[in-house]
Amino acid sequence: MRATLPLPAIGLPAARATLAAGGVLAFATESSYGLGVDPRSAAGVEALYRLKGRERGKALPVIAADLAQIEALGVAAEAPALLWAKARWPAALTVVLPIVRPLPASAGGATIAVRVPARETLRGLLLALGTALTATSANPSGGEPISDPTALADWLSRSGERFHLIDEGVAPGGDPSTLVELAGGAPKVLRQGSYRVEG
Repeated sequence: MRATLPLPAIGLPAARATLAAGGVLAFATESSYGLGVDPRSAAGVEALYRLKGRERGKALPVIAADLAQIEALGVAAEAPALLWAKARWPAALTVVLPIVRPLPASAGGATIAVRVPARETLRGLLLALGTALTATSANPSGGEPISDPTALADWLSRSGERFHLIDEGVAPGGDPSTLVELAGGAPKVLRQGSYRVEG
């Protein structure tokens, strides 16, 4: 599952500096563009809430390159939901996982929704950065996800927030990831997306 792919010229120093300062990283996902901050950064998570106009207390989904990045969030390696998920990743499949202590991205909750993305360059980015990131859609809360990096750059520039945009061209669009939690050992689909769950 570990990403070892070459990355495009994305300005890694600028991306790292933006994250370290509590800024927002914008990147292409399997469908639209997403917005990433360090899930452990209170300043970064607050910047996302401001940028999107998102309700405080609403947890943010997270993406990770591999199991090491997931475990660094405080997910136990033997958690049943993680064991179920890792047999299916990488995929457009987000799974609710227990964490040992709340994170800013979990909004005080004891779980976090995580996926190892199907997009190879995105896994490579996460590996190069050395951290998991939030992956909420790039749009004002309640709006349509933005797929065009030109439109995204315009919105981000007007926001007043510090950001770094990794321009990979227009994203393909389509359904978001499928969101699942394990209930009694069986998967329960909370949001049907592009991934079809089969037990």
